[in-house]
Amino acid sequence: MTRSIFVLLRFLSSSCLPLPCSAVLLKRVTPQCLFILFGVYGDVQRVKILFNKKENALVQMFDCTQAQLAMSHLNGQRLHGKAMRVTMSKHQTVQLPREGQEDQGLTKDYSSSPLHRFKKPGSKNFQNIFPPSATLHLSNIPPSITEEDLKLLFSSTTGMVKAFKFFQKDRKMALIQMSSVEEAIQALIDLHNHDLGENHHLRVSFSKSTI
Repeated sequence: MTRSIFVLLRFLSSSCLPLPCSAVLLKRVTPQCLFILFGVYGDVQRVKILFNKKENALVQMFDCTQAQLAMSHLNGQRLHGKAMRVTMSKHQTVQLPREGQEDQGLTKDYSSSPLHRFKKPGSKNFQNIFPPSATLHLSNIPPSITEEDLKLLFSSTTGMVKAFKFFQKDRKMALIQMSSVEEAIQALIDLHNHDLGENHHLRVSFSKSTI
């Protein structure tokens, strides 16, 4: 049974940022951004950012268990400088806009997305679900990609890289540590499924390990 969760993106303090900056930050939160982030904890079916309240969104997960998992791990985490409040929604499903209805791309259907992490029964992904952390697990790294390549990629898009190491037994995997959990969250959103060439798309998830 699918279940929607309600996401409220709000500032902890309204005095933290001037209003123009606040508006810009809200524009940066897109359905794709929420799809990637909530997709760490389940297969997101649909995302809707509310037309008249763009700091509010609905995220429809595959089932209630995944919705509970996403809520427990993401409630209170920060995105673009704002704390997220994640609660169960009274809506069971996210309604797609009617034909001809103005939506501005705020509602997206991801039910057939190839990026779902949990569509294969028994997948190892079920065993590697962790809360957001400053350390990220990287996989599917092609042989030609170096430590410096990855450090440059992550530092140029999201923030400061504090540490990095390849797995000794499998160089297709690595750990990278950002300077904060918030930076790691943004890095995951920006770089999960990033095309590294050689038909390799980077896989990014939160890690329980430290470097």
